[in-house]
Amino acid sequence: MANFTTEQFTQQFDSLFFGPARAYAALSVEFTEKLVNAQLEATKAYADTGFAQARSLLEVKDADSLRTYLEGQQAVAKQLTERLQGDAEKVVALQQDFVQQSQKLTEANVKQAQETAAKAGK
Repeated sequence: MANFTTEQFTQQFDSLFFGPARAYAALSVEFTEKLVNAQLEATKAYADTGFAQARSLLEVKDADSLRTYLEGQQAVAKQLTERLQGDAEKVVALQQDFVQQSQKLTEANVKQAQETAAKAGK
């Protein structure tokens, strides 16, 4: 009979503490991975743009090519502004999803704890 009680205690302890902790840790790792990947993508895009602009600048040989280069800078600035806005929106969406998933996880854990407490009380 003592073995059953120990096993029951272990299951309850796992469902109340370790299970929720593992679920939250998995959610956190997934969020962090998505965030880091988004940052790496953005960094690569910005670096590629910077290198492309440096190469374009190296091709400036006269006043006409300088004018063309400077006109192209306006388009690049617009593209970078749009990219920054998109990247910011992506990060906000990731954070909102994380918050929603965390709330769902918390609600499920509270419900599980209430059910476990009710069973233990009987």
